[in-house]
Amino acid sequence: MATLAEIRAKLQQSSQQSTGNTGDNQIYAHWNIAEGQAATIRFLPDGDQTNTCFWVERALIKLPFTGGIGDTASKPVIVQVPCMEMWGEPCPVLTEIRPWYKDDSLKELANTYWKKRSYLFQGFVVDSKYQEESVPENPIRRFIIGAQIFNIIRDGLVNPEIEEIPTDSVRGLDFKVNKTSKGGYADYSTSTWSRRERALNDSERAAIDQYGLFDLKNFLPKKPTAVELTVIKEMLEASVAGEAYDMDRWGQYFKPAGMGGTGSATGSPVVSAPVSRPAPVSRPAPVARDAEFSDDEPAFVPTDASSDKTEVKPSGSNGNSNRAADIIAAIKNRKTS
Repeated sequence: MATLAEIRAKLQQSSQQSTGNTGDNQIYAHWNIAEGQAATIRFLPDGDQTNTCFWVERALIKLPFTGGIGDTASKPVIVQVPCMEMWGEPCPVLTEIRPWYKDDSLKELANTYWKKRSYLFQGFVVDSKYQEESVPENPIRRFIIGAQIFNIIRDGLVNPEIEEIPTDSVRGLDFKVNKTSKGGYADYSTSTWSRRERALNDSERAAIDQYGLFDLKNFLPKKPTAVELTVIKEMLEASVAGEAYDMDRWGQYFKPAGMGGTGSATGSPVVSAPVSRPAPVSRPAPVARDAEFSDDEPAFVPTDASSDKTEVKPSGSNGNSNRAADIIAAIKNRKTS
């Protein structure tokens, strides 16, 4: 197990370098806590003892579409894809959108496609008024933590007043997730570490002995293949151009959340036989924030968004549709150059 000093060194290094939900009920959905309520959780070490920290970082990109081909209701859908920077490799989406930040009129559009960081932890739900529909037999839960809560966790870890690593079985600390609202969105800024150390109780120790700890990296997205990277590029172009999601073209690689192979889940477009692609329409209307990213939406220019020297210069001033066309043209020009 890593020491608190090792974690602090890791956090300091990350700070200097840069200023998917698995679908099972092992994930504790803290975002479903009622406004004004809280949940007390206790983090546990990663089952991978080589991991300095007791969490792993995810980086996902959301590609919004106006709907799906064959979906008469034209409900907006989102496809989430892994960012290649999780594996220390260039990301095709970020490579394309970094130059957009050099044009003030494109920054908001760029933020739509910028990577969303979240962090995967594990531990116990010590106390919560939230009544889950299905509680797993294994009480060791996984937590998907957004940037706002993670910053509070990180600030506590670098605080010299905390003398022992919070995952310690004897002198560890609980963490309280407080949910309020701000500007119409969930706000977790009052979440906090407990001020009192607490040893794990007998039932918690027994659960660790019985079930063991998760190796958190096993729950990260699969690294995309070369073919899947090509699909991601195609979906980005279609999304920016305001086209609908094409199940027949991309469904075997990436699907909107909840969509099945031949049918669909509630709220997802139904796609059966191949149909003609529609003419490009306006860009997708803004969609609701995903619950797990409710505290992780970029409202600023990312610090590493200006490293690409390629510049995109929109040729017109007739709104988003013209700018999107310019962007698509720039993407295609780079393919042939």
